[in-house]
Amino acid sequence: MQSIDTMQITTSQPPGRVPVTVFHMDGRLNMGSAEMLENKGREAIAGGARNLLLDLSSVVSLTSAGLRAIHLLSKSLDAASGPGSGGNAPPSAAGKSSHIKLLNPTPDIQRVLNIAGFDRFLEIHSDLPTAVASFG
Repeated sequence: MQSIDTMQITTSQPPGRVPVTVFHMDGRLNMGSAEMLENKGREAIAGGARNLLLDLSSVVSLTSAGLRAIHLLSKSLDAASGPGSGGNAPPSAAGKSSHIKLLNPTPDIQRVLNIAGFDRFLEIHSDLPTAVASFG
């Protein structure tokens, strides 16, 4: 178990129709760790990532600072993938972001996402193959 302000983030790039970077997060996504997620996201975008999947299966708590970090990543990816950037994915169903999606949140984390309204602008998937296939 991670301490209150730490989070481990590992990455993978599973095969799919388009490149997808998966952030596997373990710990608490709060004020002490949100900056780590933001920095890791900025690094990935600077390195060319345009599709990001956040694996929330091992996130044990999610605060407003964590929600803000996810929202900032969404805006950054949409800007990096917009017109003139080489990104050409259309918005997904119901106007949800085509470039950042969430994977397998626990029931408690899903509840926080629903209360904050994140389920209205981000797709949430329960398995990795379906989530990866949903990009592009």
